[in-house]
Amino acid sequence: MKPIYKFIFTKILILFITYFIALSIAFILPRVVPGNPVQSLIVNLAAGSLSPELLDEYQQTLVRIFELNEPLHIQFINFIRRSFTGDLGVSAQAYGEPVVSLIAKHLPWTILLLVPAITIAWFIGNYLGARASYKRGSISEKVTVATGMVISQIPYYWLAMTLIFALAILPRQLWRVDLLPPGSAYDPTLEPSLTLEFITSYLRHYILPFLSILLPSLGGWIISMRVIATMELGSPYISYSDNLGVKDKILFRYVLRNSMLPQVTALGIQLGFVLTGQIITEQIFNYQGMGILLARALGVRDYPVIQGVFMILIGTVLLANFIVDFVYVLIDPRIRLGYRRD
Repeated sequence: MKPIYKFIFTKILILFITYFIALSIAFILPRVVPGNPVQSLIVNLAAGSLSPELLDEYQQTLVRIFELNEPLHIQFINFIRRSFTGDLGVSAQAYGEPVVSLIAKHLPWTILLLVPAITIAWFIGNYLGARASYKRGSISEKVTVATGMVISQIPYYWLAMTLIFALAILPRQLWRVDLLPPGSAYDPTLEPSLTLEFITSYLRHYILPFLSILLPSLGGWIISMRVIATMELGSPYISYSDNLGVKDKILFRYVLRNSMLPQVTALGIQLGFVLTGQIITEQIFNYQGMGILLARALGVRDYPVIQGVFMILIGTVLLANFIVDFVYVLIDPRIRLGYRRD
């Protein structure tokens, strides 16, 4: 077997083993915490006008639906079996709605918000960090590093609340100007569509949560890239190339490309976790993404939804890292050369 095929086979095998272990943890963790989805539902229903007989009958039905009457190992086997067929069960908080349907409703909003914010921050932050490292001692380097350090330390939730106050609430109170909406993904009076009215509403609602995620992420990429690029500038090949009279523009490309390798790994991991969303940020903006879905599910011990969200999260993280391994081969010629020699 050729080394590259052996590499691919090993990675796929590790991916499946890791996914199985992670699924097992996702199954066990919600059940370790006291309470279950049936108890949460019955408590809510008991506050209504249902008779004790109806409550008891309803409770027994829910126990059967969520298989809480089965031994734990039977629940686990059924969970694993269904997970490979795409059947994630039904939600307790949504009164029987399929988990797949809930995820399908919330997932696009999280992807539309977080993927552009993180990706744009990654490209701009890496470029600015590398330039700052290459222009050590200059005014631009000091300004870039200082800005990066400040915004990277701002908590997402604090920045979110500050942006809401400064760009949504304050203009209304001082100048009676509806500059930007303080929350939601779009005007609730509109139905999602490709009409100009809906797109305009979505973009206006998009700006504040987008900035609250972009800015701290941008600062983090600037600082990490500057550190990596500074270490790369101390490499012997840079000194040798400089002595040979290689142009600064070419040297900068060398430094940028070699410094990108660990940043690609970090981007893969961050994009993998994107599907859970920024839970607190989504709650602050009442943004209907995966983060707010998970937060609500945790509040009522909604096992199927918790398991479904974690399955998507785990699968995305593993897939992102799997892709990163192959991106490494494309970025770093030394890895390609190693496979050819083998």
